[in-house]
Amino acid sequence: MDKEITVHLMTTWRRRLSFCGLLALAAAAAPQAQDLTAETEAWRAEREARLAADDGWLTVAGLFFLTEGDNTFGASPLNDIVLRTGPDSAGVFTLRRGEITVRATAGETLTIDGRDTATARLWPYEGGSRPTIAIGPLSLFGHYSGDRLAIRMRDRDSEIRRGFTGLRWFPVAEDFRVRGRYIPHAEPRTVELPNILGDVETFRTSGSVAFSVGGAEHRMTAFDAGGRLWFIFRDLTSGSETYPAARFLYADPPEDGWTTVDFNRAYNPPCAFNPYTTCPLPPLENRLPVRVEAGEMDYHTAGE
Repeated sequence: MDKEITVHLMTTWRRRLSFCGLLALAAAAAPQAQDLTAETEAWRAEREARLAADDGWLTVAGLFFLTEGDNTFGASPLNDIVLRTGPDSAGVFTLRRGEITVRATAGETLTIDGRDTATARLWPYEGGSRPTIAIGPLSLFGHYSGDRLAIRMRDRDSEIRRGFTGLRWFPVAEDFRVRGRYIPHAEPRTVELPNILGDVETFRTSGSVAFSVGGAEHRMTAFDAGGRLWFIFRDLTSGSETYPAARFLYADPPEDGWTTVDFNRAYNPPCAFNPYTTCPLPPLENRLPVRVEAGEMDYHTAGE
């Protein structure tokens, strides 16, 4: 066979192989992109369902900071804490040296965790069961913001829940699902962060995560959260497309020093929807000098 013909055939064959290889890569990438979109959309639907559930953040309808001593509560406007429903005088919350107790109005009882009782301690409590008072659609329980103790109230028929218009998201983007290198601290650290009300809360961190987004490497402090990594962050979309204070994001614990940081699952803290919630603000190192056009966008109610 002529040498030129042989070279031409070999070159053509290589090009075909190369083209077929590109087609194979494209075919492999397409299902991966589809899988990422499907998984992310399912996660987002679950996120919205949790938010709007009977015990979701949209049902929080009151945050009442207690003064030392007695704090009356009930439907009468003469109470320190006025409820929209229930008896005129339901009872008294008492704050004494960091402990919250409750007692029913004389001759009445309160339903706490399904049992009728006249008195109970609400804070501090032992174990994972938080004592909760039920009054019709309302539930009341102890809560803290920094050093301040309060009663938080949920209302299954809250105006915020009834007026909820749904979440808004950036399109799913593969570029914002990145590998992150876990960098442990020499020792776990305690970090104090202000929350949106100006109170200071304490968090534990065992390391940070380095990753590349927008053509540059960034590093964020990861807070310990039940075996997972929790990020409180802000970026250059904050205050325009996304909630100004911060967004939250979880990542799986590292394996062999690596984890996945998927900003498609970044979401708004509860204070983006609800003025009766408390949310921490991000540390300086978690304020990213890049636009993270992924995850949940700022919430706008109807008519805004």
